[in-house]
Amino acid sequence: MLTDPVADMLTRIRNANKALHDRAEMPSSKLKVEIARILKEEAKLVVELKYGRSRERVLTDLKRVSKPGRRIYARKDRLPRVLGGMGTAILSTSRGVVTSRTAEAQGIGGEVICFVW
Repeated sequence: MLTDPVADMLTRIRNANKALHDRAEMPSSKLKVEIARILKEEAKLVVELKYGRSRERVLTDLKRVSKPGRRIYARKDRLPRVLGGMGTAILSTSRGVVTSRTAEAQGIGGEVICFVW
């Protein structure tokens, strides 16, 4: 049994990306579907991974931030920036799973789920 399904999802995507696979399969949950939706919107990728013309990676890395043993929260005035705004931070807020840019625009904070760059 998995203790951290989101970390497992990110690891599966990271491993598939490094192995140049076309897609990554994993058990589904509402949170994972929302994370995948944001990845599709923000990183221009779907769980079926995209690559450049000569198979170069679109994603550099994914990092789980808040874990079951240590939750990380960000206030609305201290939202994380990934690579000076070049990457994406995904947060779980009272208004759903959103990027840090969306949370900033809405003036809300939340739990920092992961960074994507």
